Amino acid sequence: MLHCRPISILLAVILCCSTAFVARAQVDAQFTQYFEVPSYYNAAATGTSDYLNIRAGSRMQWTGIPNAPVTFLALGEMPLKLGSKRIGVGLVLQQESMGLYKNMTFGAQGSYKLKLWKGELSIGFQLGLFDESFKGSEVILPDGDDFHESTDDGIPTTDVHGTSFDLEIGAFYTHRYFRAGISVTHVNEPAVTMSTDGSGTENEYEFKAGRIAYFIADGNIPVKNTLFEIQPSMLVKTDFTFTTAEFTVRARYKKFLTAGLGYRYNDAVSLILGAQYKDFFIGYSYDYPVSAISRVSNGSHEVWAGYRLKLDLGEKNRHKHKSIRIM
Repeated sequence: MLHCRPISILLAVILCCSTAFVARAQVDAQFTQYFEVPSYYNAAATGTSDYLNIRAGSRMQWTGIPNAPVTFLALGEMPLKLGSKRIGVGLVLQQESMGLYKNMTFGAQGSYKLKLWKGELSIGFQLGLFDESFKGSEVILPDGDDFHESTDDGIPTTDVHGTSFDLEIGAFYTHRYFRAGISVTHVNEPAVTMSTDGSGTENEYEFKAGRIAYFIADGNIPVKNTLFEIQPSMLVKTDFTFTTAEFTVRARYKKFLTAGLGYRYNDAVSLILGAQYKDFFIGYSYDYPVSAISRVSNGSHEVWAGYRLKLDLGEKNRHKHKSIRIM
């Protein structure tokens, strides 16, 4: 049995509480390489290219701090044609653990495309499940704790979890030189009721995910008479009480190697590296904290890998082969 460190006890108090009180928190994961996974933040970003895109990655937040967040994300998205209409579809799976607390989201995405101003406007949605769990069976309160009692009903002493329906909506515009979109996650503010006995009638704990709005944008600017491109990007998010933003500038050489710097307001500066070889992608980023947490953390690491497959969305049998006997 593992001892519950202070951060886990704090999470138990904040995230799991009696039915007389509903806990609320932001549950979307934070990624420095947000520009590589726009469909995670906005379902309307699915199917905006002619590729099947697959991405998987992990973020190790605040290394050096016990029980700090570790996040995994996998997603895939692609375009489809229904008659003369173009749509996008996708799947996303995200899991984050922090101490004894874990959340998971799974969603199916869809988007509809419209031609607009030499570009394409996409309207999308995500239907999914939002799952919360807490390993109360591994909580051990130290003897002589002045802040908690062993009989404190605010801290589960057995494993609890629950699942709720989740909804996301968004709009995304794609142009030759830039992309931009707005979205709202957890539109229905899903409330997960967790029970120690599984019946939902005894020792209930409720967790509520609040709405979060995002604005994401990036661009691709060729540098004249060179093999370089400049790729600026930004992400702004708000829960309508607190707002934060991050900005990134990268340079890409021969559409192969990428390097850049990022800044997250009052949080961290980032070094970003990436490589695209044919249809394979790999990316790495390191965040150095500029807030007070730098006193106890060595920073955050993020690693991504991906693959893309070009799809033929032309007319049926456009590339049909002819027999050499009748050519």
